[in-house]
Amino acid sequence: MADVESFTLDHTIVKAPYVRLIASEKGPNGDVISNFDLRFVQPNEGEIPTAGLHTLEHALASLIRDHLDGVIDISPFGCRTGFHLIVWGEPSIEQVVDAVRAGLVTIATETTEADVPGVSAIECGNYRDHSLHSAREWAKLIVDQGISLNAFERVGV
Repeated sequence: MADVESFTLDHTIVKAPYVRLIASEKGPNGDVISNFDLRFVQPNEGEIPTAGLHTLEHALASLIRDHLDGVIDISPFGCRTGFHLIVWGEPSIEQVVDAVRAGLVTIATETTEADVPGVSAIECGNYRDHSLHSAREWAKLIVDQGISLNAFERVGV
């Protein structure tokens, strides 16, 4: 089996919430894709309930694109402590933190049920498993804690 960077990270020493560049890879045509770890909850100490995580995923998928160019995908970790963010190019961690913070602030303060994209049976494979209330609470908590620019110490919060 190939090594997966996420499984080599010592989850006992990181300090969430943070944004961490996992890797930037160059394709055969020279295009660069970057993968970021958006860790919202301290690993092995808590997790975002699935309905809230699902709603955060849908809302952030749209809101992050309003603040950061080149977003390919944002997908939740199975452990429910955060997300992978895949983007074209090599944005700085500061740019990613700014985009994530802006999206979370919007979710915490402005987003209504009607604003959350992709929540019907036609648009979503599990449309009944959403909670804007939970997403708002988590978004507020993460913003209030501050998103660190460093996974191992609280920097730039």
